[in-house]
Amino acid sequence: MKFLSFSLFAFAAFVSASNVVDLDTKNFEQFVGGDRPALVEFYAPWCGHCKNLAPVYEQLADAFPSDKVVIAKTDADGVGRDLGSKYGVTGFPTIKWFPKGSLEPIDYSSGRDLEALAGFVAEKSGVKSKIKPPPPPMAVELDASNFDDIALNDDKNVLVAFTAPWCGHCKNMKPAYEKVAKAFQSESDCVVAQMDADAAPNKPVAAKYDVRSFPTIKFFPKGSKEPIAYQTGRSEQQFIDFLNEHCGTHRSITGLLSETAGKVLTLDTLASNFFTASLPERPDVLGRAREYLATLTGSDAKTNTSAQYYVKAMERVLEKGEGWLTKEQTRIAGLLASPSLAPTKLDELKIKANILSAFAEQKAAEAAEAAGDIYEQVIDAAKQVPQQARDGVDQFADAVQDKAKKIKEEL
Repeated sequence: MKFLSFSLFAFAAFVSASNVVDLDTKNFEQFVGGDRPALVEFYAPWCGHCKNLAPVYEQLADAFPSDKVVIAKTDADGVGRDLGSKYGVTGFPTIKWFPKGSLEPIDYSSGRDLEALAGFVAEKSGVKSKIKPPPPPMAVELDASNFDDIALNDDKNVLVAFTAPWCGHCKNMKPAYEKVAKAFQSESDCVVAQMDADAAPNKPVAAKYDVRSFPTIKFFPKGSKEPIAYQTGRSEQQFIDFLNEHCGTHRSITGLLSETAGKVLTLDTLASNFFTASLPERPDVLGRAREYLATLTGSDAKTNTSAQYYVKAMERVLEKGEGWLTKEQTRIAGLLASPSLAPTKLDELKIKANILSAFAEQKAAEAAEAAGDIYEQVIDAAKQVPQQARDGVDQFADAVQDKAKKIKEEL
């Protein structure tokens, strides 16, 4: 029984062990102001923010070797009340950094998340933490030194999120914003950026653009110095819809191009007409496509490249037959499923896939419509026969409907 009691006591001591040093007026200078720098949290037991910080602070203490850095706390509403008064503590939690050999602290004013705290301690102490560093941000990092060069670049559209490290709404938005930044990485003229607008050097920039709360999001259009206030929602899809509309892009949440990318309306119609035309009529449709292509000499490079592929596809069908179209669509679909292709190659293939789909769309619609007409005719015929014969007709009608669906799927 005694052994069991001792074991339970030892286990309790083990699970409750903490690397956070508890300070009071008697031991304060034993740990602070000596041969190690110290981060000290002045807290109150009843403080909700302090309770929220507690598990993060424990992780912080575990992340640094105790013989190099002191991570400590004191109950500034209890045993550490005099310490709180001495160091001007007026709210909880208050966190202060005491450099090695000094009792003159530096106020900590950044975020209370583990990443922010660990970054601060590592910077001030020169001691590397055990925390695995987060992946580099996808959004372009702006500050006072590069803001004008990026956000006001005449050749770029730039979405800027003005944030603060301590802002809860900013933290909630960050995962979606990072995914959007990743989705637009290959769009050289549509930039997703963010700025710590609460950092002292960046505050004048934030004030210039009337940033009064966080996050504030503004869109800087290409060729303009005046931003547009972003007032839509903060979901991935809402950000992507906004950027596609204002940048003229066609991105999806996955980062791939959408089904509309590369499409040229006039050539879409000609492609559809080409595929439904008889063999003798197809060269004439190709001629009209070439004529339209010649009118695009002043268009942007992307439009010209897409237009050229419409014409090339028509030429291939004339040369090799409709089987070429099916084989090419199958080949491209297989390549699009490959995870190893570069983003620019994926974009090129997706545009080709979108263009090729225009050729068969009208034919597929006509086939489906024809199959539907047959189905309706069968139903009308069924109404003209006696009831006892209808069961067989219904079965036939169902078979026709299934066949119609298969035809549509295959096309």
